[in-house]
Amino acid sequence: MDAVRVALLREVLAGTEWLGATRRFAGALRGSVVSHGGGLLLVGTPEYEPWHLAAHLVDEAAWSGTPELAPTLVRHGARASDPAHLSVGLGRLAAARRGETLLVVSPSGVPGEAPDVPLLERVHDARRAGATVLALGGGEGELESMAHESLAVPDGSELDLDTVQHLVSAAAGENSLPAPRVHRRLRDRLSRLADQLTAPPPSGW
Repeated sequence: MDAVRVALLREVLAGTEWLGATRRFAGALRGSVVSHGGGLLLVGTPEYEPWHLAAHLVDEAAWSGTPELAPTLVRHGARASDPAHLSVGLGRLAAARRGETLLVVSPSGVPGEAPDVPLLERVHDARRAGATVLALGGGEGELESMAHESLAVPDGSELDLDTVQHLVSAAAGENSLPAPRVHRRLRDRLSRLADQLTAPPPSGW
């Protein structure tokens, strides 16, 4: 989902709780990685790997000039023969320390895709070591009780987990902007967004 589609989605969601909820969660994410500067670890469940969110956060980190947003994707089935950015296994969670942020993404209501006991134990250990824990998806449960900040996407919600991840990543990459004028037309907003999208990318990308 590109920035124009995100903007259109936000128009559709205007007046709902989702915009505020995703922006608050994104603010907690960005605030944690920027203030602590210890790096962002991103992990899913044994059956659900948030590689798409990882890719979007890498892009947002580059465009926003916030390198701290670029995550290390921690994988349950990582192998030493995998490319470097895909070869980080769960052992990395054991090394999580104060100043680092751990974002756990898990679906809700999908058999086999909830956090298992070994993952929950590693998240608990990371929190005890001082890492900030954020939980996205799921619902009420042990993971959410451990999280410093959580955003639930219950099964049957108006938005699915993938869509919420797009909103969160886009909001996390936004720099502070003046509040939009209330009566500004959609065409004007999209025109301004298109100008931003056609600007040259940061050097090195």
